[in-house]
Amino acid sequence: MTDLVSLWVLVALSGAGTYLWRGLGVAFSGRARPDSELLAWAGCVAYAMVAGLIVRIILLPTGSLAETTLTHRLIACAIALAVYFAVRRNLFVGVITGFIVLVAFNYERLGGF
Repeated sequence: MTDLVSLWVLVALSGAGTYLWRGLGVAFSGRARPDSELLAWAGCVAYAMVAGLIVRIILLPTGSLAETTLTHRLIACAIALAVYFAVRRNLFVGVITGFIVLVAFNYERLGGF
């Protein structure tokens, strides 16, 4: 029973932390200048976090992605990035392309369609 209570407390605290930052963002959004140093820094931090997560997913994958080879993941990422820039920075097309390339590399391992 205490494990269930601990889990609910953890969920509640996580939600409170999330909504606290969202609330602060709404409260201060009217006063922030889009060209301020603070917002430029926050944008850089956000990009750095996304880049770090992408590198972690490629180099240290978990789940079914861990069953793919590093070479296949790197090639799929490179092709996805090239397509992203080729189609005028369309994120959806780049991500779908990377997914299709990775599935194609692992077609045999997946047992075919």
